[in-house]
Amino acid sequence: MLVDSHCHLDHFSEAEIEDILRRAAEAGVGEMVTIGVRMAQAETVRTIAQRFAQVWGTVGVHPQNVGEGPLPEVAEIVAAADHPKVIGIGESGLDYFYDKAPREVQQEGFRRHIRAARETGLPLVVHARDADADIAAILREERADGPFDFLLHCFSSGRKLAEEAVEMGGYLSFSGILTFPKSQEIRDIARDMPADRLLVETDSPYLAPAPYRGKRNEPSYVPHTARVLAEVRGLSPEAMAESTTANFRRLFKKAA
Repeated sequence: MLVDSHCHLDHFSEAEIEDILRRAAEAGVGEMVTIGVRMAQAETVRTIAQRFAQVWGTVGVHPQNVGEGPLPEVAEIVAAADHPKVIGIGESGLDYFYDKAPREVQQEGFRRHIRAARETGLPLVVHARDADADIAAILREERADGPFDFLLHCFSSGRKLAEEAVEMGGYLSFSGILTFPKSQEIRDIARDMPADRLLVETDSPYLAPAPYRGKRNEPSYVPHTARVLAEVRGLSPEAMAESTTANFRRLFKKAA
């Protein structure tokens, strides 16, 4: 069984979700995590996760959205995560590519989510784009106040950040980007990282893997990413599924 560790089911219509979950099950994707991007959306995440046994959720504010209103307090994030099906905090992090919010606001939001992750004991789902040095620095600085688990999702950053994340105990999740022809550097990083730190995801409805690139992505497509990850690591698809699912359970302990 595979787990899609990062998708956005609330981007699909309510009428579509049952078919999406059926296709995922037929493709061998037994569970998935639908991700929070705004505090106002947290109830939707919890509702979807509560409705479907195979769906988990996270709560938090995406770095592209932190400028839309007041930053949530740590206590607000912690309270939103108080639900049996909420297994993580985020996604949070830094996005210097789109720069939709001032960088100092993104950084403060990131720190608050880290503190919520530490307080709840839930892993933090990290969005990192064109901000490798600041992501690593903030993770390292915050660890001085106590440990926390984290996952660099949709990994498309540089090797240095991957190595620093693993050194700090973090995990890496690979999306359809891994399958793109120009992503050899990402495949090389995926090949070289420790086997017990790797997950797979879709980030659907975005970033559909080959051979569906350019189309709307969905959890049933995660086997295509897992197959490429297996190839670069010299494993069978079955062994890759077993390994990434075990890693998911180890990181997202509430889903074990």
